[in-house]
Amino acid sequence: MARPLTSQGKEVMVGSKGLIKRDEFVRIITKSLYTLGYEKTGAVLEEESGITLHSPPVNVFRKQVLDGNWDSAVVTLNTLDLLDENIVKSAVFLLLEQKFFELLRNGNVMGAMKTLQSEISPLGINRKRVHEMASCLISSPQNVLVGFSKPGIESSNSRFKLLEELQKVLPPTVMVPERRLENLVEQALTVQREACYLHNSVDGLSLYIDHHCGRDQIPSQVLQS
Repeated sequence: MARPLTSQGKEVMVGSKGLIKRDEFVRIITKSLYTLGYEKTGAVLEEESGITLHSPPVNVFRKQVLDGNWDSAVVTLNTLDLLDENIVKSAVFLLLEQKFFELLRNGNVMGAMKTLQSEISPLGINRKRVHEMASCLISSPQNVLVGFSKPGIESSNSRFKLLEELQKVLPPTVMVPERRLENLVEQALTVQREACYLHNSVDGLSLYIDHHCGRDQIPSQVLQS
């Protein structure tokens, strides 16, 4: 288990200008390590820094999603102290939508109908999607999987895709967005490239130095074939 952050005795802010929050910085690095497949290294970073990627309730929630324990996942979601009711409803909708399609795919039409009528419809959101789901109840299995379900809903990794969708809905303080570190680096490189008024490089920008095209890179000869 990771040690508490307060035991580290380190600055809350890092960076030469003191603009970067240490806990956020460590979390997006950890997230990137896990995304790149360095799970052991990510776990070591959590342990050594004392900064966990997710809180214990969020870890429970993620496991419930991956295990398909939809009712428990909804209960846990409501314990995450989310203040925006619209966010809660949107996240619950995603969970129950996955539950609906898995029931339908497994041939449990009555279970899917009950989920739609008593759990999804009362949320009062995404009416168009609810109508599409209702039409799935009278469609052939092929239409369910091809015509109406979201991309990946029928695949073996659909629950991982669901987690990615939930990360887009839930606040980043609850679940760190996918590829956040990569996005920040790409933003920095884009700013450097756009600020380079002599930009004429066809090579990729390096992460080791700030980008700057010199005058020696400007074409000085016209070649005529």
